[in-house]
Amino acid sequence: MSGKRFSDDSIDERLISGNIKKIRTSKKMTLQDLADRTGLTKGYLSKVERSDKAPPYSTLNKIAGALSVEVTTLFNSTAGPVHDGTIVFGRKKDDKLVRESSDLAGYDYTVLGAGKPGRNMEPFLIYAPFSLQKMYEHEGEEFFYVLEGRLEFHYGETKYTMEAGDHVYFDSRIPHSGFSLGDTKAKLLVVIYFYKRNRQ
Repeated sequence: MSGKRFSDDSIDERLISGNIKKIRTSKKMTLQDLADRTGLTKGYLSKVERSDKAPPYSTLNKIAGALSVEVTTLFNSTAGPVHDGTIVFGRKKDDKLVRESSDLAGYDYTVLGAGKPGRNMEPFLIYAPFSLQKMYEHEGEEFFYVLEGRLEFHYGETKYTMEAGDHVYFDSRIPHSGFSLGDTKAKLLVVIYFYKRNRQ
């Protein structure tokens, strides 16, 4: 697969897997409990906890919801209870890239706004793959803004070609996905909005 090479500022994805297990066990939840809450299989969750690669963001978000934590808690080097806060300020140098993996296909992405508890929005940067991996659907609304490159965006049965500066706001209950066109991965600013807060 051709495309842009990323710098070595990627997050250690073993940290994410370890945090999932640490938070699950601290809540005295079994893998079966987590499976029942997420709709994922016990075997798949066991593989996630033992993997050196993080699952797709949508899966992480589902797991975080079942654990009653912010998804960004899974990225923290010292995962634990989140504290109240009215503002979170981030620096580019602190952003960490989570790379897609061959066995748990998804997007390269960087979580933004990490550490803000009780939020309705999940902002992040994604680098879209070069082929359609799967269609996603979930409660809420979503906003894409293409920062770089070109993207073929699929929404239900409709396809859109998007270029830098193009943007789309949509109901995320409709199946949606996209992939990069050309030789470099499209870079997107993505914001997911949840109608109701599902984190404590």
